[in-house]
Amino acid sequence: MKTKLLALAALALPSLALAQSVADANPADVKAGAYTVEPSHTRVLFAVSHMGFTTWYGDFTNVSGSLNLDPAKLSSTSFDITIPANTVSTTNTKLDGELNSPEWFDTAKYPTIEFKSEKVVRTGKDTALVTGELTFHGVTKPETLKVTFNAAGVNPLSKQYTVGFNATGTLKRSDFNQKTYVPLIGDDVTLTISAAFVQ
Repeated sequence: MKTKLLALAALALPSLALAQSVADANPADVKAGAYTVEPSHTRVLFAVSHMGFTTWYGDFTNVSGSLNLDPAKLSSTSFDITIPANTVSTTNTKLDGELNSPEWFDTAKYPTIEFKSEKVVRTGKDTALVTGELTFHGVTKPETLKVTFNAAGVNPLSKQYTVGFNATGTLKRSDFNQKTYVPLIGDDVTLTISAAFVQ
């Protein structure tokens, strides 16, 4: 019986170690330097009104990008995000096909959506406003994202130093020549980016 208990304890130790590994939420402790997007755990989501009855949601995957981070001088920080437009998913296969078509995103002609930061302004201990250029459907416009630092630390599974942020913003799709069914389908689109960057 004692041997079995010891064996069970040994098996449980790795799980306990992972459970006790907590990311550091103090932005002052974040390591400065160059980072790249960790695509497996980075999501870009959008929400739009569907005829006023419901809010329709979708997301993109396989995001790439880079981050040059200086926590001590946040104004020197910059980042870029590149989104493959044809990865759009709404859990509705028919709708996904329509969104990829020339009537909507025209992903064959415009394969990527890009955001490049130009100005970062700290607004709080762990928040900032990031202004940059958003390129979508062949149109480039200035957009502002509200960014919140989540946490940083060594990922206990990948062993990579990781820093995570959430960013939100609202744009008008008609500004990017996306006028199909406006106003039946809402013009205002809310973006949410949950991004993991690894050093």
